[in-house]
Amino acid sequence: MYVFHLAADLHRHLSTLAGAGRSIGFVPTMGALHEGHISLVRCALNCGDLAVCSIFVNPTQFNDPEDLRKYPRTPEKDLAMLAKAGCQVLFMPPVAEVYPNGDQGGFAESFGRLEEVMEGAFRPGHFRGVAQVVARLLEMVNPHRLYMGQKDFQQTAIVAELLRRMQSNAQLEVTPTVREPDGLAMSSRNMRLDAEARRAAPAIYRALSEARNLFPEMDAPAICRKAMKTMEDVGLRPEYFEIVDGRTLQPIGNPHQPDMVVACTAAWAGDVRLIDNIVLKQ
Repeated sequence: MYVFHLAADLHRHLSTLAGAGRSIGFVPTMGALHEGHISLVRCALNCGDLAVCSIFVNPTQFNDPEDLRKYPRTPEKDLAMLAKAGCQVLFMPPVAEVYPNGDQGGFAESFGRLEEVMEGAFRPGHFRGVAQVVARLLEMVNPHRLYMGQKDFQQTAIVAELLRRMQSNAQLEVTPTVREPDGLAMSSRNMRLDAEARRAAPAIYRALSEARNLFPEMDAPAICRKAMKTMEDVGLRPEYFEIVDGRTLQPIGNPHQPDMVVACTAAWAGDVRLIDNIVLKQ
């Protein structure tokens, strides 16, 4: 596995391979890797792509400086996992390489209603930061395919819109959420859960599963109230539980109208904030 820290060195290496006809599959991460990330690398390899992964804890997507400080960093473990999975190229740039002009203000354009709901409502500026770093990394890697996980469903919707605006040739591939045996969605933040919070956290998936079983016979607001109570009963502190149109991310009215419906939620387990979602209709 080749490891690069500078965009110029990465570009030279990838240009040679792309010129030889190799397609590039890109997996952007913030490190603290788990099986969910590794599954994205495997997807790239299974598609015949050259698997390129990045590790960069992006400061512009953290609206809380303390959250940035606490974000787990496990570089040695990450490198070992990627090498074992067969990742061929790893890009680990410093902040100055990604933002050489010190421009950490976030993406200039608004994503409108896509960024105003759910995560956007509770984390102002978050998606501008996500869009900013994804745009920069796409410029550096120039991939044929971009691999992201469904767990960050709203993020994938923002990135899809970003690709459209950039007129990018990269194809977005969204892969299913990878879960622990008890249903908890794998997340880098899980390693920060204490024992009590870890015992309570699977109630997030239980609430989502109940929503899937009740939809569309029960109306959406009632499902959301029931899901919130399921999480509160075990000591979680849910911020939202929304049933939305999978294309617009807006709350649904008639459940039979959207061609895709998704239940999305965020909840605090102790001092760790977790997100998850489940597709109710597709």
